[in-house]
Amino acid sequence: MLLKIGSTGDEVKRLQVRLGVSNTGTFGPITDGKVKEWQAQNNLTANGIVDDIAWNQLFPAAVVSAASTGSFKLDSLRGKIPDAVINQLPETIAKFNISNVLRLAHFLAQCGHESSGFMAVEEKLSYSAERLRAVFPRIFTGNLSESYARNPVKTASKAYANIIGNGDEASGDGYRFRGRGFIQLTGRANYKSFAGYIGEDTVSNPDLVATKYPLASAAFYFSSRNIWPICDGGASADVVSAVTKKVNAKLLGLQDRINHFNEYYALLK
Repeated sequence: MLLKIGSTGDEVKRLQVRLGVSNTGTFGPITDGKVKEWQAQNNLTANGIVDDIAWNQLFPAAVVSAASTGSFKLDSLRGKIPDAVINQLPETIAKFNISNVLRLAHFLAQCGHESSGFMAVEEKLSYSAERLRAVFPRIFTGNLSESYARNPVKTASKAYANIIGNGDEASGDGYRFRGRGFIQLTGRANYKSFAGYIGEDTVSNPDLVATKYPLASAAFYFSSRNIWPICDGGASADVVSAVTKKVNAKLLGLQDRINHFNEYYALLK
């Protein structure tokens, strides 16, 4: 789903009815203004673009009714994925319009790799000085890494200072909004966007991302970066690579992600 200025059709008409403007079926300046107004009121980036996240929030009932979770052989995943994760899948499938086996298999493959088999839900950051220089080469140079080694609070506060909506190092935002979830949600701005979507204050209580929403936050990542349409491209290694680029630009662990995908896809199809 991607509606913006210039878009036309029945979905635009439906959007216009929802926003209370004339349903001409053409996304023009008036609709754009109403979308931005609605986005600002709902803690979303006011860019006038209606993507999957905005659409699902505008029409939540439609998302739930449209998802046919019964068509997925979720029980086939037992023993491969923790039961606690499988039990969250029906709601996540419905809320994020995971509409086919390809989307689900690609999504689970990325989550499985990023979280070491759905076990890690929080960025640890307890690095040696040598590892700090390798992970954050532009930040921890020379002897600086020595004073931050094995100190996650200091490390995150510096590494993520003044980016992704965080304050400076002294604010502690870098540690407060460190990576959480199966695909790590990082930075105050992303926690705020997720809060607006999920309906809970993950800015005041960021630990919710790790304890309650590790799977939903990962699906939010896929939706916010428009990854679902890439998943629809098929079951080849090239498609897994294209999805991976959206999650990890350096393609780290690509073969493991391909292996996960092949396993989950074979079980689900």
